[in-house]
Amino acid sequence: MPVNFIGYIGFNNRSEIHAGVRGRSLDRDYVNEALRVQEEGGFDRVLIPFGSNSPESQIVAAYGAARTSRLGFLVAHRPGFTQPTLAARQFATLDQLSQGRVAVHIITGGADEEMARDGDVGTTKAERYARSDEYLGILRQEWSATKPFDHDGAFYHIRQATSDVRPDNLPVFFGGTSAEAIDVAGRHADVYATWGETLDATREIISRARASAARHGRTIGFSLSLRPVIADTEGAAWKRADEIVEQVRANREKAGLPTSGHRPPNDGSRRLLDTASALRRDARLWTGVAQLTGAAGNSTGLVGTPEQVADALVEYYKLGIGNFLIRGFDPLADAEVYGRDLIPLVRERVAALDAQRPAVAG
Repeated sequence: MPVNFIGYIGFNNRSEIHAGVRGRSLDRDYVNEALRVQEEGGFDRVLIPFGSNSPESQIVAAYGAARTSRLGFLVAHRPGFTQPTLAARQFATLDQLSQGRVAVHIITGGADEEMARDGDVGTTKAERYARSDEYLGILRQEWSATKPFDHDGAFYHIRQATSDVRPDNLPVFFGGTSAEAIDVAGRHADVYATWGETLDATREIISRARASAARHGRTIGFSLSLRPVIADTEGAAWKRADEIVEQVRANREKAGLPTSGHRPPNDGSRRLLDTASALRRDARLWTGVAQLTGAAGNSTGLVGTPEQVADALVEYYKLGIGNFLIRGFDPLADAEVYGRDLIPLVRERVAALDAQRPAVAG
């Protein structure tokens, strides 16, 4: 199967090593340079994140699509704040104008206080997953319906919905490790997205997602998110990883943020925090930043030389991971290094592996 690399445009050239938390102020010069670096570096897509205080992801993706010719976009989108019929037309329009370079990453949302900033007050996690389930069903129905349709559900009531714009190529990514999340992914997702865990834990979550998809008569692909730390020697790479940990620790302490005793609200972060109970796992998996931040988002990495990290990524590929979302702690500089030193190696190794064995689904 092909291997795809997803980069990241976080709106400015800053990360956890620059402040206690990631700020998302919009820096147009950075966005333009990040687009250039990642398109030239051979990334297949870039994730445009979503947050209650962030620039609007669809608008940034539209801007990026107009300034690039090949790079694709994974647009994070949260159900519940836009009517699903309108969202369906918005994404179908992006698909058409970008000539099939857009995918959508559905973010259900796990932190009550973050959801409340956009007016989503009083919903439970189970209710939000049920809403996402209904939302995605309507989204897909509007993309495929050949005649107007009605819908009556727990969250949405629609009469004679129809659309004159349809997507040609618009994959749906979906994440979450709770039972509710796995069920929604199995029903609707083209790609199940998960964070970087041990090989054993990744094998287990892949099995759960595949079984869920099979219950609905579907197959599903997989995406893994990681923060690679690479250098010319293994020792230098681990030294840099240790330096990143100390920078993050100092920034969080300066900002008055906890570095231990975390109690994450979402199942995925709790699971990742369990993985982070040991600083290093498997041969390359590094969880230093996950420990400090309470596994807030994509926070585990692979550490080593480009060759060593490429070999580690191939081990995940063998499990069925077909998409790697990689971003660095020095966003622009690391993206350039990944494109030059890491992505070509992984593609070579995957091509050699696929030439020796039957393709696997993923």
